[in-house]
Amino acid sequence: MKKTLLTVALAAASAISFAQTDSSFGVKAGLNYNANGDYFESASTVARNPDRNVGYHIGLFGQFGSSIYLRPELVYTSISSDYDNDDFKMQKLDLPILLGAKIIGPLHVFAGPAFQYILDTEYDGITISDIKNDFTVGLNIGAGINLGKLGIDLRYERGFSDNEARFINTNLTTVGESRIDTRPDQLILSFSLKL
Repeated sequence: MKKTLLTVALAAASAISFAQTDSSFGVKAGLNYNANGDYFESASTVARNPDRNVGYHIGLFGQFGSSIYLRPELVYTSISSDYDNDDFKMQKLDLPILLGAKIIGPLHVFAGPAFQYILDTEYDGITISDIKNDFTVGLNIGAGINLGKLGIDLRYERGFSDNEARFINTNLTTVGESRIDTRPDQLILSFSLKL
């Protein structure tokens, strides 16, 4: 894990040194929709229960470059998912390192790796301590619009690393070990403000 973080830090430092002189920093916040299984099935569930599978995020970002840019972010994320009518909650720190390009006017697209560190998980009031990996890697891809200092973007995040939480199921009908896939699979709507 230390080698991965060191490689990421060196790559970011190299890209920043070659980036264009236009740079900015700011804050961001927004909503996350965490999918369980097929998005279309999840969307119909959300239409019936809009408070299910919705979370939030808040964080900081830096942007280096103008027409082609590097954008590292540090984001605290809290997500909630519905598994068999029980709530699975997770808090994590995300570190996406995005490479983006302006397309037309205020429209831009971006993609890049996202490194996640899971801080806490809870399933229906039970804290889960047995997670396979606290540190995972995923991909962010999306598009956004910049209107002066205000930015709006929509992105898809998917985890690459297999990761699951295990807990003892003490349901009245069955007793045994249960598993929940904790890989990110979500749509993220963000609002950002350059400072």
